[in-house]
Order: sequence, then structure tokens, then C-alpha cells
Amino acid sequence: MKVTYYLEILSSWCFYTEPVWAELKNRYAGRVEFDWKIALVNPGDFPVSRAQCDWFYRRSGGTVMHAPCMLNSGWVDPKLQGHYEAPDLVAEAGKDFGVWDDRLRLALAHAALREGRRVGAMAEAVAIGTTAVKLDARKLRARAESAAVKARLAASTAEFFAHQINQRPAFVLTDGIGDKAVFSGLVRIEPLVTTIEAMLADTTAYAAHAAHHGKPPSV
Repeated sequence: MKVTYYLEILSSWCFYTEPVWAELKNRYAGRVEFDWKIALVNPGDFPVSRAQCDWFYRRSGGTVMHAPCMLNSGWVDPKLQGHYEAPDLVAEAGKDFGVWDDRLRLALAHAALREGRRVGAMAEAVAIGTTAVKLDARKLRARAESAAVKARLAASTAEFFAHQINQRPAFVLTDGIGDKAVFSGLVRIEPLVTTIEAMLADTTAYAAHAAHHGKPPSV
């Protein structure tokens, strides 16, 4: 089976969910395929000021997640008018250089949400990315600004919305017998584990039946 994680680099909820993602990959290594995709946030849905962003952080980190520290809103730049695609483009571009794991995107998220660095600027996002994964800055920036990478982000974002969801993080679970489970906005591991176990059990049962009884009769 496969688990696809839809995220946005600057989402605080995705940041809080990263330990869940890491635990799932560790727990089901070799049994489940894992993949992450970018689901861009509409520019109008970003905070318009640091004060507004801090209000959201007090709700998500303080009230809901009981996080030991408050996130840093220093990444907010009103001049960008909600266009913070740069870190997502850089993270996606990293795949073209063999960086399919989480290192690059986590470095970008940490720089923004913990250090307050303004990763909405392409130069800053590239600088963080090249430090994290030792890539050539000019090549990484050229790829991040390429039409191909922008098209991939548009496609993965459209794919996200095609599931009739709008909250990140989102997890889409699929298996070989046609089942699909969609979780949007949940940040706890328990419902994901329960569903993965159920889908793995069903898939195993189908395989056992096929081994004993073969394909169904044609008539």
C-alpha cells in the first residue's frame, strides 16, 4: 500500500505533524510506500502580518498541540502579498537532484518556522537548501524557477484539491485492492495507524485467498 502526504512548507500544522510522518515511515518501512507532495496554499490564506500569524501560532502550538516553544513569525513578509512559493519550489526542485527524502524541505521549514528566516525570497530559500543538501546554488535556483517544476507543483496542488479537501497536512492511503482513505487536517498518529493496519490486513487476506483459490470464475 501507499501513503501520500500533502504538505505546504510554511504550514505550522505540517511542521507539528513531521514526527508523525517520521514514525509512520519507521514503523512501516518495507511494508508501505511513502511519498510527499506539495499542496500550495492560496496566497489569500496566508497571514497578512506577524501579529496575525502569532495569533494562529498561539492557537495551534499553544492551545492545541501544547508545543514547548512558539513558532517564529519572522518569515512573514507583507510585501510578498501571500506569494510564498519559493521554499516549495526549492523543495520540489531538489527531487531533480536526487533529494527525494525529507531533508531539504525540513531544513526550509525549520529555517522559516523556528528561525524566522524569510524563505519567501528565492535567494534565501536557495541558500538554505544548498546548505542543507550540498547542491550547487545556481543549478538549484534555475531548476526551482523552471517551468517544469512550477508545473509539477500546480499538478500536485490540483491533485490535492481533487480529493475534495482543503486542510494540510493531508494523508491519502491507497492499497492494491482499490481501497482509499483520506485524512485532511488531522495531526495525530492513532487514526493513521489504525487505518494502515486495517488496509494491510485486508490486502494480506486478499492475497491469501488468491493463493488458495486463484482468479474468480469468468462466468
